[in-house]
Amino acid sequence: MPKRKFENVEPQVLAAYMKMIEAVDGVEARGAAAPYTSLNGNMYSSISKSNEIGLRLAKAEREEFLEKYETRLYHSIPGYVQREYVTVPPELFGNTRTLRSWFRKSYEYVSSLPAKPTKKK
Repeated sequence: MPKRKFENVEPQVLAAYMKMIEAVDGVEARGAAAPYTSLNGNMYSSISKSNEIGLRLAKAEREEFLEKYETRLYHSIPGYVQREYVTVPPELFGNTRTLRSWFRKSYEYVSSLPAKPTKKK
């Protein structure tokens, strides 16, 4: 039997993430074990092994998010801090409007970055 996609992600975290990424038309979650989004080779959201949602934000927005929601930089794996990412606090999981607003900001930020060269042949 094939492995269920995103089976290691807690249902409430996955539900919040999927509602959040609906903020931008055409965006789909990628990945096998844990979902992520990327544009032009630049990842901008994901769910960690610790079931935390991370969003990549520009510096000013990142600082605003960290202060407003009293959260921390994102750890995709324990001990590995992703400096351009914030950890979405679980208190926001039920606030789809706010999550989508921040996701759009993340998408806009990564849209401004240069594309990374692909490794596929």
